Amino acid sequence: MLNRRHLRVKVLQSLYAFYQSHEHDLAAGEKQLFFGIEKIYDLYIYQLSLLAELLVQEERTMEDNLLKRLPTHEDLHPKRAFLENKCLVKIAGDVRLQKLASQKRISWSNDRDLVRKLLARIRQQPYYWEYLETTQHDLGEDTRFVLKMFKRDILPFELLHHFYEEKSIYWLDDWELVNKMIIKTLKLSVEAGGQLQLMKLFKEEDDRRFALELFRKTILNHDHFDRIISAKTKNWDIERIAIMDIIIMEMALSEILKFPEIPVKVSLNEYIELSKMYSTPKSKVFVNGVLDKLVEEFVRDGKIGAHETGFSAPASE
Repeated sequence: MLNRRHLRVKVLQSLYAFYQSHEHDLAAGEKQLFFGIEKIYDLYIYQLSLLAELLVQEERTMEDNLLKRLPTHEDLHPKRAFLENKCLVKIAGDVRLQKLASQKRISWSNDRDLVRKLLARIRQQPYYWEYLETTQHDLGEDTRFVLKMFKRDILPFELLHHFYEEKSIYWLDDWELVNKMIIKTLKLSVEAGGQLQLMKLFKEEDDRRFALELFRKTILNHDHFDRIISAKTKNWDIERIAIMDIIIMEMALSEILKFPEIPVKVSLNEYIELSKMYSTPKSKVFVNGVLDKLVEEFVRDGKIGAHETGFSAPASE
């Protein structure tokens, strides 16, 4: 589910929180890092559970319509295609999803008004009623309907955004990633004949170790990296350099010097991208300039090889 880029972002956020809190408990910092990472999976389960909850709300809506003082013919004879949607039924009945939601205490039972408003929005859309008019649906058609509903009405629903923002500060940056994973899950589930293909949080166990080691080595080498960066920013007041720039450069140094299996060029590109996303408008040029000088020096001093750095190895004397 998570790739290395996402993990670098989580490490960056956790390092920022660690330094800003002035804590010195590395173990507590590591625990907080993985708490933030695990929250991504909570959002994934929340979004899948929301799809299941829409079925429950559809049933309630039909029951409420029957109790109207003057029910219409449509109220008395509702079309049940939505309730019988094969994709939604599979999600709602998936035991593994139910177990995970229970373990994580994820439930929509206290937020049914939000689900009701979301369904009301969906029921206003022409594609919803077009779907109800078609009586025969296969799994592929039902899944395409769910994907359309997810993209057109669930993703842009502002009340849902506010709900998640209040639930966790970690989810602001995770929204796009998690929803891509939901879409992928639905498509993979069709290929599996409807069986819900829940994704894992980490693609490989090595990714978990990468996040932990990157966080740990950046902190343990903080003073050393700070001196290295200061030497290359003599014309800058180190106290006036954006804290995010410092953390990004220290992470880059940690990866370049402590993770020899990762090509230096890959590391440089990743951290320059992070500077564009999470620091000041001028950070990209600044971070790129400092890191280029440091990598050139590391190559010259033999601390790293010239391979894939973009710099030439020092000439033999």
